[in-house]
Amino acid sequence: MDILTEQKEDFEEIFFDKKDWVARITINRPKAYNAYSTNCLEELAQAFRQASFDDEVAVIIFTGAGQRAFCTGGDVKEYQERYTRSPHDYWKYMRLFGTYIESIVNSGKPVIARINGMAAGGGNESQMACDLGVMAEHAWIGQVGSGVGSVAAGGATQWLPITVGDRRARHMLMTNRRIPAYQAQDWGLVNEVAPSVKKDGEFIEHATPEQIKCAQNEEEGYSIDLAMLDTAVDQLAQELIDKFPECLRYTKEQTNFWKNLAWHQTIGHARDWLSIHYASWEPHEGMSAFVEKRAPRYRMLRERAASGKSSEFMWGPYTQVCPSCGAQGIPEEFEYCGVCSTKLNNH
Repeated sequence: MDILTEQKEDFEEIFFDKKDWVARITINRPKAYNAYSTNCLEELAQAFRQASFDDEVAVIIFTGAGQRAFCTGGDVKEYQERYTRSPHDYWKYMRLFGTYIESIVNSGKPVIARINGMAAGGGNESQMACDLGVMAEHAWIGQVGSGVGSVAAGGATQWLPITVGDRRARHMLMTNRRIPAYQAQDWGLVNEVAPSVKKDGEFIEHATPEQIKCAQNEEEGYSIDLAMLDTAVDQLAQELIDKFPECLRYTKEQTNFWKNLAWHQTIGHARDWLSIHYASWEPHEGMSAFVEKRAPRYRMLRERAASGKSSEFMWGPYTQVCPSCGAQGIPEEFEYCGVCSTKLNNH
């Protein structure tokens, strides 16, 4: 089959639907808050390429399944289980991630992010890769990298400064605070906010955090309803359909200048640094804490560094040699050889 016209339908972790000039791509991993797995990244890149090459598609809508999450970035459980054990494989993963992000940026079609829930970490980077964003009022946006042992260099460090400004970008990246919907709109992270909280069947505008929490838990007559989000997204899509396609494509390419410049100047370096960093203590601690549902021991690592101990290696640098069996590269803080159990000279 001609690669330009190939239509894949048997996706495992996403939905792909095409109708009336609109392609809808949906991450279908709601139990994982629509975090993307390695396989999901492959499928998303395929789906965006498919929509990009299809002349029956004028607009692409990108979203997540359910009401809780648009996308929460990479699957931290997969990171902890796979990439902290084989850091060089994270370099390969980042190549897949880059292909996915670039499939959005380079799609040649306007892409609307339908932000139906939280957009955290790589989820915010994903929605920033899109051209336009419409956000449900109960949703929030945030970066989490520095809190889980990573760096948000898959679009956030590159694009937040040119989207929200330098100080706001640093605020998001360094504090990891959540940005609620109307603040996200005010900062330029999204174009529109749609009411999504109902009380006794009626929409509420500018719902309080308490009302949002009640709606998400379906308490006291509150509920989440995405009907107004869908209406706003569909209206925006119709506006875009009634524009000349080649003019839109070139407008997108020209407008991508600063986004592409920042991305291509930094992503290769980020890919290599992150893969090397995965061999250190920070990602192991941050991601293990996430999986184990406990607080990361941030200050413990600071205290080790301040006391002259290694904060990069869990049991110190690989400096010891066993006097009995000759095993090398034994961590500095080990008292016994892990090969033959001989007590080491340094202890």
